[in-house]
Amino acid sequence: MPIPNRPRPSPPPPRPGWRRILTPWLLMAALSGLGAPAGAQNLERGKEINATCAGCHGEFGQGGKKGEYPRLAGQRAAHIADQLRAFRSRTRINLPMFPYTQERELSDEDIADVSAYLAAVDLPTEWPTFRPEDDALTRLTAMEKVMILPRAPGDLDNGRSVYQKECAACHARDGMGRGKFPRLVGQYTAYLKKQMEAFVKGERSHDEVERVGVLNRLREQDMNDVLAYLTLIQDPKAR
Repeated sequence: MPIPNRPRPSPPPPRPGWRRILTPWLLMAALSGLGAPAGAQNLERGKEINATCAGCHGEFGQGGKKGEYPRLAGQRAAHIADQLRAFRSRTRINLPMFPYTQERELSDEDIADVSAYLAAVDLPTEWPTFRPEDDALTRLTAMEKVMILPRAPGDLDNGRSVYQKECAACHARDGMGRGKFPRLVGQYTAYLKKQMEAFVKGERSHDEVERVGVLNRLREQDMNDVLAYLTLIQDPKAR
């Protein structure tokens, strides 16, 4: 005996507003890959990658004591990433960095992760205080993170005037940088001096449009005074 066709039950109506809620969530998940907010970086992965960088730049990104290697800790993430890509493409020539920045060694994602990690490292400018129960390793680790640059000689008033007039628009009034423009305060004086000389000679491009930048208009004494001023304002209370 044939079974009569029965009408299929209608599906329940969608809950009000479900498309408005679900669609943006799916779009965000697709953009971020794993459902994490777009642009979020893996700081733990960045710390692992920094183990390679630490051979020259230090475990905490503190750089070389004499400025032979720059401080990376607390540097702007956008600037670190921009320079790593410049080393890779050789638009900034640094042969020791070239093999470490190749795609097979350091992908764009790795660059973003290690840049974010280093930018988040805080190196205090005051000596720590310890509790009686702190062991030797705790004390040593805390001491190694302190970053206090010796004061550079120079005319601080002139350095302040020149810096605020010629440098602050890009590097910020407090020297902490802006966008891809690097943080200068807290950076080794010897390293900054070496980079200034490279800009003046045209070995590095200081201006994004022209190779001749603002430093070519300054006297050597003005540049020395700016460096002196930067060592003054490494203390937040002096900014």
